[in-house]
Amino acid sequence: MSNPLADMDKPDVIFCIGTNMTECHPVAATRIKQAIKRGAKLIVADPRKISLANMANLYLPLRVGSDVALLLGMAHVIARDGLVNRSFINDRTDKGEAFLEHVQQFTPQWAAKISGLNPCDIEQAAHWYAQAERSAIYYTLGITEHICGVDNVQSLCNLALMTGHIGREGTGINPMRGQNNIQGAGDAGAVPANYPGFQPVTDPLSQEKFKQLYGREMDPEKGITKVSALNECGKSIHAMLIDGENTVVSDPDRSHCLRSLESLEHLVVIDIFLTETAELADVVLPATAWGETDGVCVNTERRVQRLRQAVPPHGEAKPDWWIISQIAQRLAVPGFEFESAKDVFNELCSLSPIYAGLDWDRIEKAEYQWPVPEKDHPGTPILHVDEFKNGRGLFSLIHYRDPAEVVDENYPVWLTTGRRLEAYHTRTQTGRAAGIDYLLPEESLEVNPENLAEWNLTDGGYANLTSRRGTVKIRVKSSGRSPLGTVFCSFSFNDVPVNILTGSGYDPVTETAELKVCPVRVEPA
Repeated sequence: MSNPLADMDKPDVIFCIGTNMTECHPVAATRIKQAIKRGAKLIVADPRKISLANMANLYLPLRVGSDVALLLGMAHVIARDGLVNRSFINDRTDKGEAFLEHVQQFTPQWAAKISGLNPCDIEQAAHWYAQAERSAIYYTLGITEHICGVDNVQSLCNLALMTGHIGREGTGINPMRGQNNIQGAGDAGAVPANYPGFQPVTDPLSQEKFKQLYGREMDPEKGITKVSALNECGKSIHAMLIDGENTVVSDPDRSHCLRSLESLEHLVVIDIFLTETAELADVVLPATAWGETDGVCVNTERRVQRLRQAVPPHGEAKPDWWIISQIAQRLAVPGFEFESAKDVFNELCSLSPIYAGLDWDRIEKAEYQWPVPEKDHPGTPILHVDEFKNGRGLFSLIHYRDPAEVVDENYPVWLTTGRRLEAYHTRTQTGRAAGIDYLLPEESLEVNPENLAEWNLTDGGYANLTSRRGTVKIRVKSSGRSPLGTVFCSFSFNDVPVNILTGSGYDPVTETAELKVCPVRVEPA
């Protein structure tokens, strides 16, 4: 997030797009509710009429996968009606004039034909966002899990750059992270293109730094993503270690995922429970759970926080860092002689420019948000205050593209997937709690009441949900949340393996799967 969580109740206009915040980030969403109570305007863009939409001053029920069209239409209106922040564009951006010329072609009428929205609503959203003193954008996986996920994010950046709604209190572009410590994982280098601290692996200076650390030449090329790794299982990849992820349930195209893992000669899984993925493993190494572990977590607002062991580990469980370092030592890989989580974190601080001013003791009270480039630095709650990391903000000339697969006569219905408040991710933890099971005992398919009758379905009965990759049987639930021609369910339940259906395409830059768009056929079971 460019701005802290404390800023969420400060904007005059809040633009939430692709985020079911009240279910996926319910604590943070309370600040949005406070902002509305204070008088802020809320714009919500989402195919489903989620709870956040019921609070909105303007709800934009766009067709799944059409976010770029909406955002280009808004940019057109802001430019057309003279609402751009000229001084910000001139002082702090590049390619501004080319962008303003580029968006002339994307009228709200054009955007409306693709998105299914009213052109007047697109204009209203653009006016409110641009004219406010402080406007903020919030988004989550509803923006990124598309073949055009990068285009979606860059389109949001364009709106902020053309209006100057960034680098100030109550503004910014704020991605709400989907899981605990996702931000920290990226910070620590769990991205194939970066060393810790987002230092590019292709940078010779970074290569030299890590060569000195490990005493060996570093691969000068970017690493592969998990998508590529699964595709190479049984070919160039014969062994795999999966740590803390239930890949079988959470990944798209489940059948392909299973074939890939089963083709390995050796699979090792580190986890706290015997998940569906762990059941496939040759070796399962038990990890300590959150209350049994000392460590560090970095949350969605870049706040670096200590985790403290509260109870002794159960059975033979060990911390993840210990397991990994022991494997490395047995493979004779130098640089893994850690004795504590403190050692690991202090090494990270010595290598990462954004953590350079931190250490284990300084984060005792979770006061600091990175970057903290030097000792005694107060941290950086708001990014891009005076300048951007690369000097100037760069406009992106984006065009709309259809999803990888679109509806047709054989698959005439849009399926979009997501999460529910009661079930966290793949239910590895929440699925083992009897109280949670009482609240949400099974998965269901949300179907618009009009479609229910049209498709000969029964509320509470079962349907077969079929895509180009397979069929899943699922209970039907009549719901006005789903628009006509669109259905929704979560991927949380292993007995309703919805990700058998998904996996039609991937963003070419990040290789993020298009989990939010999947054409299907819905028939009575």
